[in-house]
Amino acid sequence: MSTAEKRCRPARDADGVREGACAIVLIHTIFDIIAWVSATLFARWIAYAHLLDEYITKRALKDDPGYYFCLALGALGGAFVSGTLNLSFARIWTPGHSIAGAIAGGVVAVELYKHARGIRGSTGLQFVGPLALGIAVGRLGCYFAGLPDYTYGTPTSLPWGVDFGDGIRRHPVQLYESAAMLTFLAVYVAALGRHDRTFIRNSFYLFVGWYALQRFVWEFLKPYPAVAGPFNLFHLICAALLGYSLVMLRGKHEFRAAV
Repeated sequence: MSTAEKRCRPARDADGVREGACAIVLIHTIFDIIAWVSATLFARWIAYAHLLDEYITKRALKDDPGYYFCLALGALGGAFVSGTLNLSFARIWTPGHSIAGAIAGGVVAVELYKHARGIRGSTGLQFVGPLALGIAVGRLGCYFAGLPDYTYGTPTSLPWGVDFGDGIRRHPVQLYESAAMLTFLAVYVAALGRHDRTFIRNSFYLFVGWYALQRFVWEFLKPYPAVAGPFNLFHLICAALLGYSLVMLRGKHEFRAAV
């Protein structure tokens, strides 16, 4: 038996907690790999077709390692802190991660870095398509992981409600989010095809705003504990992201070539 098999060998406890945890890890690993591969292939297609060449100055890791270090640190830190904190509010004492937190953390870290370096304009254009596709695919992993993943929706009587194994039909909010991001991706690709300069130049801010808006709506259909009135932690994070998007779009960025 391999080391991985030993680690994932379920204990025969009454609740099957370890078996469920092992299944979550396996399912998420598979879909995380698919998401990363899909996002990478999309990014390569964008680069091969030179669809963003006139809008961005490509940043290479060897030329600006600080930028990527801040981006990675902010995204990883934001993902871990927000995901773990949300679980702790639900009295689930285990580490977690969240794409909403990753986006927020990455935005904060990069904006601070840009401010310190005097960099103006959007630097996130090359991440828009890969992020949208990666989120859409990754949410399928959340869906197939079922109840133990704690990303399911609240009970519903709607005909498309899904029983994740406990006899209760719930909103498949994972699929809602996946569909929403695929919709954005379709609009984004169409904008690239017709060379919509205004949309393309502001596509990162539009992506952040769209992600935050749709996620804010779906959070009302999740069982996460409220932390401020009727709002849970991710409501607050998404509200901040939406505010960031609107502020950036209302400025002169819509007419400024990205760097």
